[in-house]
Amino acid sequence: MQKILEKHWHHLPEEEILEILESDVRKGLDTFELEERQRFFGANRLTEKKGKSPLLLFLLQFHQPLIYILLVATLVTALLHEWVDSAVIFSVVLVNAVIGYIQESRALKAIQALVQMSSVEATVIRSGEKKRVDAAELVPGDIVKLHSGDKVPADLRLLQSKTLQINESALTGESVPVEKEASVLEHDTMLADRHNMAYSTSLVTYGSGIGIVVSTGDSTEIGRINELIAEADILATPLTKKINHFSKILLWVILLLAGMTFLVGFLRGEPAVEMFMASVALAVGAIPEGLPAAMTITLAIGVGRLAKRNSIVRKLPAVETLGSTTVICSDKTGTLTQNEMTVKEIFAGGRLYSVAGVGYLPEGDIFYQERQVDIERENVLAECLKAGVLCNDARLSESEEQWTIEGDPTEGALLVSALKAGFGFKQMSEALTHRDTIEFESQYQYMATLYENSDDATHIIYLKGSVESILARCHSALNESGTAMPIDVDVIMYEVTQMAKRGLRVLAFARKSVEKTASITHENVASQLEFLGLQAMMDPPREEVIKAIANCHNAGIQVQMITGDHNVTAMAIAKQIGIERRGERKMIMNGKEIAALSDAELIDAVNHIMVYARVAPDQKLRLVKALQEKGHVVAMTGDGVNDAPALHQANIGVAMGITGTEVAKEAADMVLVDDNFSTIEAAVEEGRGVFDNLIKFITWTLPTNVGEGLVILVAIFMGAVLPILPVQILWINMTTAVLLGLMLAFEPKEPGIMSRRPRDPKMPILTRQLILRILVVGVLLLIGSFGAFTWVQYEGGTIEQARTVAVNIFVFGEMFYLFNCRSLTHSMFHLGLLSNWLLLLGVAGMSLLQLLMTYAPFMNMVFYTAPIGMKEWGVILGISLVIYLVVEVEKMVYLYLKR
Repeated sequence: MQKILEKHWHHLPEEEILEILESDVRKGLDTFELEERQRFFGANRLTEKKGKSPLLLFLLQFHQPLIYILLVATLVTALLHEWVDSAVIFSVVLVNAVIGYIQESRALKAIQALVQMSSVEATVIRSGEKKRVDAAELVPGDIVKLHSGDKVPADLRLLQSKTLQINESALTGESVPVEKEASVLEHDTMLADRHNMAYSTSLVTYGSGIGIVVSTGDSTEIGRINELIAEADILATPLTKKINHFSKILLWVILLLAGMTFLVGFLRGEPAVEMFMASVALAVGAIPEGLPAAMTITLAIGVGRLAKRNSIVRKLPAVETLGSTTVICSDKTGTLTQNEMTVKEIFAGGRLYSVAGVGYLPEGDIFYQERQVDIERENVLAECLKAGVLCNDARLSESEEQWTIEGDPTEGALLVSALKAGFGFKQMSEALTHRDTIEFESQYQYMATLYENSDDATHIIYLKGSVESILARCHSALNESGTAMPIDVDVIMYEVTQMAKRGLRVLAFARKSVEKTASITHENVASQLEFLGLQAMMDPPREEVIKAIANCHNAGIQVQMITGDHNVTAMAIAKQIGIERRGERKMIMNGKEIAALSDAELIDAVNHIMVYARVAPDQKLRLVKALQEKGHVVAMTGDGVNDAPALHQANIGVAMGITGTEVAKEAADMVLVDDNFSTIEAAVEEGRGVFDNLIKFITWTLPTNVGEGLVILVAIFMGAVLPILPVQILWINMTTAVLLGLMLAFEPKEPGIMSRRPRDPKMPILTRQLILRILVVGVLLLIGSFGAFTWVQYEGGTIEQARTVAVNIFVFGEMFYLFNCRSLTHSMFHLGLLSNWLLLLGVAGMSLLQLLMTYAPFMNMVFYTAPIGMKEWGVILGISLVIYLVVEVEKMVYLYLKR
């Protein structure tokens, strides 16, 4: 049976296939052979990936460098029996882990709620009998019958087909159903062009056929895509990369300073245990304990904001990644377009009409030269629309305020265009009685219906089909007044060519009056038909996409379309939605051209190509990797199974929630509940705001850590008493991080955030300007706290009072500096003093806590503080105001020099 596994089935003739698979088209497989193959090949289902257990998901929340630093600090302080310090530090770690775990668990549950599982059954022939079985029981060699509405249960090589059409958009990206026929194809035929194959999970929209199972489970094309997903790299986000790098540098700096502190004190003859505790105090002071929690909470706030805008984020860092995106690779069908075929133009009576409205909603007017037409005066147009309804097998229905099509989407579009003019099937069937139909067949390229006219007992044949097929049978055409004239094929073909250039799919319509008859044959419609007109349709772009793409371009983000559709269709959509860029010598590339390029050549080309057509799933993956090699942060959007590997590989994969397949949702980092491309633009904006707020928090919190570390270091080097104790450092770091720093997470997005270029992925998390600001504020806190500590003792105050003043200088210095950090470049008045009322609430809460720490006896006992007077408060507030003013002057100088 091994010979069954790898074959180019589309290239083999029917007889050879049946011989290889040892099957019979009339009898199928017998029972014993079936059982043997089921044991060998296993069930016809994809191997499911095991998800993370709740315990592992929780433990992974600790897998961060900063968390490792805090865990070591927890352990060391516990070994030294500093139980309060140890408990406070560990509480930070635990809160961070719990928040991250809850957020990821909620997101995963939301994804699972979107996925609707359904079992698939198949009609097979076994031992000469037709049976209905679970698709999981299929094996290579099974003979499967397909009918309209069936989901293809495995990969099939077609042996027979009758007007068979299959929607393969989830697999290939082709926006319209593909006509299938049982013929032998060339060896190098691309996947999307293999018209003699039916692939697992695709949907039969029209006709019937018989096929033989050639691949099941993981061996199917869908299975191969599943393997590509597994092979795709799981990339760290820009934020996690920067935080990890920053944390490693911080770790070595802290260890170096702590080691120097211990060594200097020990050499000066200080007790080793005291110096070790001083080193721990320095390490605890230098570690930004609030950063992991702040990062998690800031990202969680971003997730909440996106949820209100119809996006479900599976992993917290994905929010920030969108803010760093430099390229969005978008699937076309269902993402940029409606995934609903719509008639846009009609040519009848020598006139070209335009049709308003999109999708299956039967609303919209018909225009001629920008003037709305009166359908009662447009007889030829009316006849063309009626022909589209009467030569049709689809059904249009409304349920829960949503219009849907049962049957072929192309035929559905014809029903909608007729309804816009007021013609419905029920209305026309009152005057006409259907008698016979010639179903569409590939070799004839048309469909014909026979109707009896109840008024004069004549019969009318209506035809619908390809332009070439219909024109070959017509001898006359109706002019604008409805008079039959000799047909001018050149004029009609010119209109067809222009429509094709606009990416429209064109169908032709004709009619013929005949004597009363009970049935029709191909001979009845071989000649003497009257040409009625053309209806041209397309899967139209979403109305909001054009603005969303323009906004992305304004934000410095490239938008590239990757689709399985043909070049002309793809380019037509690209022009309509604004992806096309003038001046580009070559803007589009197809799958064959991609296959001919080496990886190095593709990497060189990707920056200049905006549209990729007829692209296979593995090529989408190559394109994403090529862009990443160019240094781009890539967001990939899609809804089909064929998009899943690229979604998984991209820095952030964005799947559609309504039309998206289960595989696409599982591979993505974010799911759009409303399938709206413009939501991606909102997510980019939200992501940029999240990253801004994180940088603001880091810029705000690090000066405190620098100042605290310097205070300990200077005191040890000078042989002086510590101005602040370890427990006081923990109080400062924890309370200010929660009540002050975290309020920056609620900062509204700054004006013009979507007019900036994307942040360079190679840029460090802190710029030179911000590093300088952090050092300046840290030194000011050192000078202010150390100077005030010495001054209080000089004035006769106790050491507890002196330390209380030093602690309050750190807290109120941070408080004033917090207003500086609301914007890293502008004054807080530029944003509006009351635009973040939670920050003002945090300042009030922190002020009350400091008063409690300063004056409450039990707080004095726990934190070694003492009450202070108004003179001391004047010094505290004065030093804090100086810090605020120095930073504001630095901002003004920076903006002046930047001009």
